[in-house]
Parts: sequence; C-alpha cells; structure tokens
Amino acid sequence: MIGIIDYGMGNLFSVSKALERLDVPYKLGDRPADLEGCDGYILPGVGAFPDAMKALKEHGFIEFIQSKTAAGVPLYGICLGMQLLFESSEEGGETKGLGLFPGKIVRFPGVNEEGKSYKVPHMGWNQLDVHQPDQPLLKGVGNEYVYFVHSFVAQTDDSSVLYATADYHLDVPAIVGQGNVVASQFHPEKSGQPGMKLLENFCKVMVKQ
Repeated sequence: MIGIIDYGMGNLFSVSKALERLDVPYKLGDRPADLEGCDGYILPGVGAFPDAMKALKEHGFIEFIQSKTAAGVPLYGICLGMQLLFESSEEGGETKGLGLFPGKIVRFPGVNEEGKSYKVPHMGWNQLDVHQPDQPLLKGVGNEYVYFVHSFVAQTDDSSVLYATADYHLDVPAIVGQGNVVASQFHPEKSGQPGMKLLENFCKVMVKQ
C-alpha cells in the first residue's frame, strides 16, 4: 500500500489517477495516523516552500516523514515535494526543510552567464541527462523528455544524490536520491511514459507492491 501525504498542497488527483493506471493500491491521508503501516509514501507538492513546511507541521507530518525514512521506508517527493526534502529554501526568506538531502533551494537567476535574461518559471518539456542509470528508480528510463514547472531549483555540492539533471541555463537537479528516499523536480504523472515508468519503479521495485 502506497500512502499519499495530503497536507493541502499537493496535486492529489493526478498522482492518485497515475497509481490507479498502474494498478497500485494507495490511500490518501491528511494525518499520520491515517497512513501508518504503508509500505511506501509519496509526497506531492504545488505552491510555496514556506507555506508547505507550515502545512506539514500543522498536519503533524514533519516528524512522521523523518522517522519513517530513517526506518528505511521508501519515499518519493514530487516537484515542491522534492524541494521540501532539502535542508532549506530561500523562497520567502530562509526556511528550514526536512533535511533528507544536502543542499538548499534557490531561485533561478533569470540571467545566464552571458548576461542574457531567460524565462522564469522553467516550464515545459526538457530532456533528462541520466547520471546513475543503475539506480532501481531509473530502470528502463533514459535521457527522455519530462515535464517541468518551477521557479526555484535545488542546489547541492553532493553529486552522489544526483540521479539525473536537465539543462535550463544551468544544471537542474531533475531526479535525486539517497537510499530509500528519491524525488523528481518534474511531475512524473504528467510526463508520459517515462514518468509513469518512474512511478512504477518506485511502487513495484523500490516498494515491491
């Protein structure tokens, strides 16, 4: 059973529909007690980092996520859900994150190395550059196109967590992972076959549903 963490800021409909297409059992829960005993968790996210951390705290999910992942339970973060897994974000002022990945979330500069401006948010289809093809999450997924929508980007000095990047005027951490915790900046449920394969790998390889 996959538990989808509902803290009021996730695209729950599209994620749940994707799991239905994969024939993966799931349940939604807006309190930790609702999701006890699940074999793995998905943390979706849409909106602002400070609001999301506040909502996670109000719903009692901060310690729940940290304790479950520390115990080895698989977790997949999506879009803002990925960003929340880092140590902090500069969005709306410095805000502490869940601290499961090293690094912080920063705004796209909007200006490239040549001084030319570019569009923010990063929105649309971009190609993955897979760095760690042997990771279980990436089984059957190569340098394919996936769908991004974000104005802030992860910044980390630890290359070991970078499963894949994408080029949008800088190297964008697109898929990150460390042990049982994985995440994607893009929306797998909106990314066609490659995105569905990632969700399938999480649910049926990492979680073994």
